[in-house]
Order: sequence, then structure tokens, then C-alpha cells
Amino acid sequence: MNKPSDKPVLLLVDDDETFCSVLQPALEKREFEVLTAYDIQTGIELAEQTEPEYAVIDLRIGFDSGLEMVKKLISLDSNTQIVILTGYASIATAVEAIKLGAIHYLTKPANADEIVAALYKNEGDPSVAISENPLSVKRLEWEHLQKVLMQYDGNISAAARALNMHRRTLQRKLDKRPVKE
Repeated sequence: MNKPSDKPVLLLVDDDETFCSVLQPALEKREFEVLTAYDIQTGIELAEQTEPEYAVIDLRIGFDSGLEMVKKLISLDSNTQIVILTGYASIATAVEAIKLGAIHYLTKPANADEIVAALYKNEGDPSVAISENPLSVKRLEWEHLQKVLMQYDGNISAAARALNMHRRTLQRKLDKRPVKE
């Protein structure tokens, strides 16, 4: 597939079509050629055809994990600059995203300027403020559930057994948005 312009190619993969319809033109105004996919399979197909320089991937795409998309993009081109966007942020998924090759992890809502800044940020920032307050009990529980789920590669049944919890209970807890701190 020939690139129609000299603009860098950015792959946007998010199942929220409304969000994509707002973000795509905003990123195009910032000089990216934006290719959009609403599911992992289409995202992989676009990535294989274009080998994008940049990617913005939602962590949760339908019932699939955006971390799989990160792994695939890095296997195609280890220089792809990937930012994970999520409304379901957790320490466990942030760590895994970075381990798999993402350069940044942003929580929604994030605007186009924040996303572009993250795409170009190649180093960590040692001046980031450390919170003075410990996490709440509810947030700690949510973080622990995420950590155990990651240990079992996203397998809810296996994670529920490890937590000595009914699978449906775990599923309900995971479907809730994390507690804001």
C-alpha cells in the first residue's frame, strides 16, 4: 500500500466510534495520516499493510485487550511509538503495556495535544510528583484484581479460582470503572 502523503502514519484502534470520529480529525490537523480501526483484527490488518510509525490503542477493545495489539505492532516494527489510552487504568496494565513496548499510558479523557505529546515523549520524567495519600481500599482491591487477572493472561475463570471468588462476582467487579483517587 503506497502512502498518499509524507505525513507519518498513525494507527488509531478504539471500539468507541464517536471518540474516533472526534480524535481522527484532531490528529490529522496535527499532521498525521490517521488510519482508524474499531476492532483488533482490522487494526492488525491495517498495521500489516502500512507499518505505522505511531499508534494510539485503547486498552479494552470490545472484549479484547489492546495489549495484544501492542504486542503485534512491536513484532511488525519495534520502532512504532505506541500510546495506550484507557478508561480502565491500573498499575498492572500500565506495567504490562510498557513491558510489551508501549511508550506511554494515558487515561481517558485525553485530548489530542496530550496524545501527541505522549507519542513524542521518549524518556521518563523523574520530576513526576509522588502522591502523598495512599490508595483507597476500593482502589487497592481493583488494582489487586487487575494484577491477578494479568497473572492469568486475562482468563477470568482462572483468576477467580486463584482469588477464591465466583467468576461472575469477579466479572462484575472488573466491569466497574476504577475508583478515582
